[in-house]
Amino acid sequence: MQYKMLVLDLDDTLLRDDHSISERNKEMLMKAQEKGVYVVLASGRPTPAMLQYAEELDLRKYGSYIISYNGAIITDLTQQKNIFEQSLSKEQIHGLHDFSLANNVDIITYTADSIISETSSKYIDIEVQLTQMKFNKVDCFKTAVTESAVKCILLEDPEYLKTVESKLKIEKPNKSVSISKPFFLEVMSKGIDKATSIARLADKLGILQDEIIAVGNAGNDLTMVEYAGLGVWVDNVTPELRGCADVIVASNNDHGVAEVVEKYILAN
Repeated sequence: MQYKMLVLDLDDTLLRDDHSISERNKEMLMKAQEKGVYVVLASGRPTPAMLQYAEELDLRKYGSYIISYNGAIITDLTQQKNIFEQSLSKEQIHGLHDFSLANNVDIITYTADSIISETSSKYIDIEVQLTQMKFNKVDCFKTAVTESAVKCILLEDPEYLKTVESKLKIEKPNKSVSISKPFFLEVMSKGIDKATSIARLADKLGILQDEIIAVGNAGNDLTMVEYAGLGVWVDNVTPELRGCADVIVASNNDHGVAEVVEKYILAN
């Protein structure tokens, strides 16, 4: 199979634990792009927190795209504009805040340049560190959130968060819900996930489903790994998901993405 698109999750997949791209991964991704393959980054991260990696990989030069907020936004890097965006309404976000209070979990959402919450926690600190966005701790979440936003995250200890995930899916069936990091429960509009946005982008580019490789490591990557013609986990995948991909490659710290490029793109 001649693959035409390689879709990569960022954290714990393309990025090593220190949040860097290895030189071997970078070298192989440059070779893939030189061969004409679209390299697309697809992450739960906000758009601004993905741009440095897009620049490092020269994605704009090769006419590529990024998918941010777990699929809620698709950005054309060449035109430097969003070609798709779908948000949660203010009322939906306020309802999620009520749910968070009832279930004793923290909640955050986003403005263009800030993370908003009325609480602080070690898990919120992790998101601030990952995204490098300003943290705006407010007195009243609902007063601060006056318009739509693309995503919310509920945050708490992993075991308890799994229970909250089950309740949320029952009480808010009109939302897309997935766990990215074990302590991040991500909530988007119904029908929004990485797979649907990859399909939308592939249709725009005239690329078939079978011509796509998707590589991930966690629950919010499951839809794209199952959708792609070749679905790949890196070896540090969430244990319960190991059987849900076509192949497993080396971990994020051991150049797993480079292995994918070498075996399935350059070898062809």
